[in-house]
Amino acid sequence: MSTEQLHAILAMGAENPPPPATDGPQAMRDWFEAMMAPTPTAEGVAVEPIAINGIACEILRPGGAPEGRLVIYVHGGGWLFGSPRSHRVIASNLARASGCAVLSVHYRLAPEDPAPAAHDDVFAAYEWALAQGYSGPDLVLTGDSAGGNMALATAVRARDAGLPLPAALVLMSPALDLAGQGVSHREMADAPLVDRRLMEVFNYLYLGETDPFSPSVTPFDADMTGLPPTLIHVGSWELLRSDSETLAERMQAAGGAVTLRVWDGMCHNHQLFAPFLEEGMQSLNEAGAFARLHLSLGA
Repeated sequence: MSTEQLHAILAMGAENPPPPATDGPQAMRDWFEAMMAPTPTAEGVAVEPIAINGIACEILRPGGAPEGRLVIYVHGGGWLFGSPRSHRVIASNLARASGCAVLSVHYRLAPEDPAPAAHDDVFAAYEWALAQGYSGPDLVLTGDSAGGNMALATAVRARDAGLPLPAALVLMSPALDLAGQGVSHREMADAPLVDRRLMEVFNYLYLGETDPFSPSVTPFDADMTGLPPTLIHVGSWELLRSDSETLAERMQAAGGAVTLRVWDGMCHNHQLFAPFLEEGMQSLNEAGAFARLHLSLGA
């Protein structure tokens, strides 16, 4: 375990200028993009821009990627910031580890486009993939944080609409308990990267007057029956830990095949630190292997 690596990374991050919270949402987005820009991405992965319904997305393709298989990845950022570029470290390593092309989905951001705009955009990207000729068994849905929420929400919505379901789901620290009722929302209120106060800001900007229990913004209370095999990764040192633990319990109770891994000592979205943090890269390697297995591509 390399908690020493994580603490060193967090200490270095604390020396950076704070986000310009008083300068508006675009300034915060620019700050985050600049902070993530130096992070190296996986070697040997080509990045191709693509627009889906007018929204700039990316396809990341490793050498030798098979035709007819696709991993759909939804980045996090509290519905406020983040992009395929800022989260390219995750998407590119998912491509490398799975050996498959990864569609890194972008979506409209709050507060300019509040709920359920982002959820609708991610679902539209899934419909786009189906329209390109991918069948359900050809697809894996993945996402981190807010993106994990929307990846799961897309699978639930596809099931309810009678659309083909993906072969598997991979959820990394999904933000699901938007009402903040879980035990970790109290015990880990001061956790790094995303604490209770920041989560309240995210929810306020995206939800507005929308009920935090509404299925249009979270699949947390959805019927979990009939969903595909699911891998959930979460850190022990994060506000959203109980979101993942409760989700795994509900999926298991509904008869689903779910694997939960709680990474000891890790913070929220530790995969963003993958090039510098052993557990971050290991998590992405396991996620890629899970996707590869369920896409019937072998070990």
